[in-house]
Formats: sequence, structure tokens, C-alpha cells
Amino acid sequence: MNARGFDDSIDVEKEDLRKNPELYRIGRGEQGVLKVEPYKSEILPHWKFATPEDAERSSSTILGMFEDYLEQEDIVGADMARKFLQMGYTRSRRYAKYPGGKKYKGPVPEDKKGVSGAHGREQREPSPEDPEKAESARIFKKAWDTARTNETYRRLRKAHQEAYG
Repeated sequence: MNARGFDDSIDVEKEDLRKNPELYRIGRGEQGVLKVEPYKSEILPHWKFATPEDAERSSSTILGMFEDYLEQEDIVGADMARKFLQMGYTRSRRYAKYPGGKKYKGPVPEDKKGVSGAHGREQREPSPEDPEKAESARIFKKAWDTARTNETYRRLRKAHQEAYG
């Protein structure tokens, strides 16, 4: 278990967490969003934020998937959909502030490729905000807030955490 509550000892890319939801640990933030299967493969094709129109379609589709997962009492799927909505917001905000989404100066060191974070690199100065990406972020934020405050989601999340950690 790492500091953010995600169990790195489980290879979530090889496990089917729909069949084995007990292996899933609800961590904070977006951790595992691009790894947990089969949900990554179901949700990722719908995740787009380049324009407000893309963000509107994407967030609406993913929020619908979130609600479908909740109807099935599939907390892992619902939590993954919530993470994609959150990631839509955070990535849109990053692209709104930094051209090309590049927050740090310089290349990623070879030994840190595939790992997120600054890795000792200096952060770039934010540019004037891109209004289109800022609007995409606003759209995703609204959907993310709807998901994370959903009472069924909160109840299922709490039950999962009590049962499995």
C-alpha cells in the first residue's frame, strides 16, 4: 500500500477487478485510473477534453457510465468513472495554464519515465489561460462534483472501504 492508499502489490492491469472487487483499494485522487481493468478499457475511449464540445460529450458519457455502475452496485467501476471525471478536470486545467500541458522544464530523466511528478525539474511559469481548456475544465468539474457527492456512491464507497480497507 503506498502513501495515497493504492495497493501497488496487485497488478491491476492483469486482474479483472469486476470479478475481484475485493482487490481494489479506493485511493485518493486519480491513482490507478489508467491501469484498472476492465474499466480503463471501457471508459478511456470516451475521455476527451480538447474542446468544450468534447468535454461536454465526454463528461456526460462518463457520468452516465458512473450512474450505470452504481445501478449495478459496482463501486470499482463507479470510482474509476469518478477518477476519469477528476482527471478530465485536472488535465484541462493543466492545458489551460501550460501550452501543450507541459508543466515542467526539461526532459524526464530516463530512470523516471512513466512515473508522474516533477523529478527535480523546474516548474514552468503559467501562460495566459487558454479559455477553451478552462471551459473544458469547468464542464468536467461540474460532472466530477456530481459524482463525488452522489449519496449512493458515498454509501457504496464507505461499505467497500470498511470491508476491504
